[in-house]
Amino acid sequence: MPSSILNQEKNENLLVQATELLETGSQVQIRDFVHSLFPAETAHILESLDIEQRSKIWKVIPPNVMGEILVRVHTEVGQSLLKITDRRDLIKATENLESSDMVDLLHVLPEPLLSEVMETMGVHERNRLETALSFDEHTAGGLMSLDVLTIRPDVTLEVVMRYLHQRGDMPAATDSLIVVDRSDHLLGVLSLADLLSNPPSTKVADAMDAKIKGVSYLMPAHDVAMMFEQRQMLSAPVIAENGRLMGRVTIDDVVGIIREEADHSIMSMAGLDEEQDMFAPVMTSAKRRAVWLGVNLLTAFLASWVIGLFEATLEEIVALAVLMPIVASMGGIAGSQTLTLVVRGLALRQVSHSNATQLLFKELSVGVVNGLFWAFVVAIIASIWFQSMDLGMLLGAAMVINLVCAAVAGASIPMALDKMGIDPALAGGVLLTTVTDCVGFLAFLGLATIFLL
Repeated sequence: MPSSILNQEKNENLLVQATELLETGSQVQIRDFVHSLFPAETAHILESLDIEQRSKIWKVIPPNVMGEILVRVHTEVGQSLLKITDRRDLIKATENLESSDMVDLLHVLPEPLLSEVMETMGVHERNRLETALSFDEHTAGGLMSLDVLTIRPDVTLEVVMRYLHQRGDMPAATDSLIVVDRSDHLLGVLSLADLLSNPPSTKVADAMDAKIKGVSYLMPAHDVAMMFEQRQMLSAPVIAENGRLMGRVTIDDVVGIIREEADHSIMSMAGLDEEQDMFAPVMTSAKRRAVWLGVNLLTAFLASWVIGLFEATLEEIVALAVLMPIVASMGGIAGSQTLTLVVRGLALRQVSHSNATQLLFKELSVGVVNGLFWAFVVAIIASIWFQSMDLGMLLGAAMVINLVCAAVAGASIPMALDKMGIDPALAGGVLLTTVTDCVGFLAFLGLATIFLL
């Protein structure tokens, strides 16, 4: 059985256990259960419970684990947990966090508490974190960890081994050591595998990989994630514009970005924010969703207005009202297929101005082929159903027109929105539905008015 399915089953079982304990278990049983979980598992359970149950779980979580959980839950869930957390516990929660997790936590702390936490740190650590907080969290600088192991190129691997033994521990997810000069400029990377497999007398300069150029701190997080996927990387050094080492990005940071982008793609299609709390108060959720419901209502009225233009035609030929939804529905599905394909291509940087014309022509061709095939099918069905070959042919013609327009709209709308800096996943679906409904109704009823009346 795939590991992803096993993980899903495990998370579901943990949620069932937590729910049962909250209903029938004692405080001691709840505490023992929560203490047996990894922080990520606790975060998953907290996001899956309503506000009252969530607070019961949160009360039994040790302060030294709170920080690791807060950086793993969605922003809105984290904000609700911060409201019921004692200030002293929050300060304790920051004590054992790695620098990248600390930065993530500081990003969500309210200002009075943020200053209080910063004051508990030493001057050096505070300066490092203030620098990290100044970076856009959606760039490599915002993702990076400040905990790095650096070595010089002119020492031997034996010296490096002694240094590591004396140090006693390494930052989490360390798969390599970063080689820098005396001014902290990146020279290369020495993997732990090369460290262990080469003779101890080998110089670092001879064993390191000098082809690693590092990641600019300004690189967008999405591009960082793509680079990790394409090059199968576990970590990458982050550098300033002058080549000076600033930190490193690790695979666990990238996994978080991939998850956020997947959540964003799914939620944006419905006009929602991926950071929203699933168990937010009813009125809060209703207000958020009302905006896109209102937008959809306007587009629905536009489609109704198009239908109203052919009121006389509908009164004369009632069968048109029965067949109208078929044209609009088929156009909507065909357009959504193209829209989804193009939105994904834009997200993966597979679509640009260099291949946009070819993609548009290809989708147009697909629309023509599918339009002709399904037009033939529905024309036969409608002809037999209503005993009218003319009606069937008109339905088929309208189907071809709408599927072709749907293909063009599904490809061009997301590209146009992306060029304007608007998220195609957020607005593309509403615009596409408007186009396919209006074109479908206009084509079918317009042709019927011309040829049947």
